[in-house]
Amino acid sequence: MSNPPFGFGLPDPDDSGGNDRDPDKSSGSGGQQPPGGPEAFNQLGQMLSQLGQMLSQAGSSTGPVNYDLAKQIAEQRLAGTGGSSLGFSSSEKSGETAVSEAAHLAELWLDAATILPAGANNTVAWTARDWVSKTLPTWQRLCDPVAKQVSGAWVQALPDEAKQAAGPLLSMVGQMGGMAFGSQLGNALAELASEVLTSSEVGLPLGPDNTSALLPANIEKFTEGLERPSSEVLVFIAAREAAHQRLFAHVPWLRQRLLATVEEFASGISVDTSALEQLAGQVDPTNPASIEEAMSSGLLEPKTTPEQQAALSRLETLLALVEGWVDVVVAEAVGDRLPGADALRETLRRRRATGGPAEQTFATLVGLELRPRRMRAASALWKLVGDRHGAKVRDGIWSHPDLLPTAEDLDDPMEFADRLGDGPEGVESFDPMAELERTERAERQSGESGPQESGDKDSGNDRDENGPDDGPDDGPDDGKGGTKA
Repeated sequence: MSNPPFGFGLPDPDDSGGNDRDPDKSSGSGGQQPPGGPEAFNQLGQMLSQLGQMLSQAGSSTGPVNYDLAKQIAEQRLAGTGGSSLGFSSSEKSGETAVSEAAHLAELWLDAATILPAGANNTVAWTARDWVSKTLPTWQRLCDPVAKQVSGAWVQALPDEAKQAAGPLLSMVGQMGGMAFGSQLGNALAELASEVLTSSEVGLPLGPDNTSALLPANIEKFTEGLERPSSEVLVFIAAREAAHQRLFAHVPWLRQRLLATVEEFASGISVDTSALEQLAGQVDPTNPASIEEAMSSGLLEPKTTPEQQAALSRLETLLALVEGWVDVVVAEAVGDRLPGADALRETLRRRRATGGPAEQTFATLVGLELRPRRMRAASALWKLVGDRHGAKVRDGIWSHPDLLPTAEDLDDPMEFADRLGDGPEGVESFDPMAELERTERAERQSGESGPQESGDKDSGNDRDENGPDDGPDDGPDDGKGGTKA
């Protein structure tokens, strides 16, 4: 976890989304002493006024996160950055038309590359604000476990006498916590909405079922500097989104397992409440700088448990398999049809591997880096299986989760391909019970070796003496399904 989940850090005051700030006063004040005298009272009045506005805008949202406030803040931030623009508009066609035509062409090409039929009933063009509103229900599912753990830790840390004395005030504290989390979520969603290219770019099915969604304005920004026609880039991105939707629609267990694994990780977050007492001794109420220093000291950062590490390993492997499959299928679908397909493929690989703004923001929200660290290894495995056994066998492996390659299989894709057999029946002769027994044996051996060893082996870091599979210095693979990382 490169960033602690929301609630453990202080939001950037210059990134709060407020439009009533004087830009001249938001910079150049570093190192100055806190104001005193009338200026201090003036700032206190402003703070109380802002608090009143937040309370009045809180809406009827209940729970650990105020999602009404999150949506308001995200939409306010996007309003001043073109968040309502579709992009790709010209005298010949609108953004919706460009997206529809690109998606139609991408689906035709994908039909020849995979046995999975089209998974989207409709393809839509979203603005950044559309992305916020359409994906918010999924974010609620992902963020609630984190917020519950964080807010509960503060209440549990109070002595029983303090809890009894606080009484009804505890509900007010909960409301304030929900507003604080909602504010951070709103700012994070605005950041994500200004960067993501499709509804599935972070690797999770965030949007509605059976819906391919592209953000043409963001794709247009992404195209700048690539030296490729915008229409070509749009078709390539549409093919990736369509491939994701085919997988999510026709592998019924996949969507639930991805989201449930993130929930499992988030639910395991724990805070060392004994650190609160130590934190209180470091804070000088008259000095705001001491509060910021104490909060950033790391005392309240969550600790990763062995259970969380196991969930993270499963999630990273599954994400790598999804992204690797999409990478291979799209490459086969576009083939030589798009002259710049290879360059676009490598650009998007590096965008995912190095962790762009989308992944960094997700890490801030949920407390984990949502990156398929072993995507190149997974891509090589799927390419090898497809070359040796055909698309029917390759795609048929998704029919049951027990058939999927494991983290160990990513280390030795040739051995996995050999287990599929050499006959034309391929996966039909693949014994699910034997695979299940093999997986259970591996899990037992992993448990006997201890949490630390298991975490080092399966954490998804994919490190050997040659370094990680993914990274900005990786060269493109040879496209032949080699077994070397």
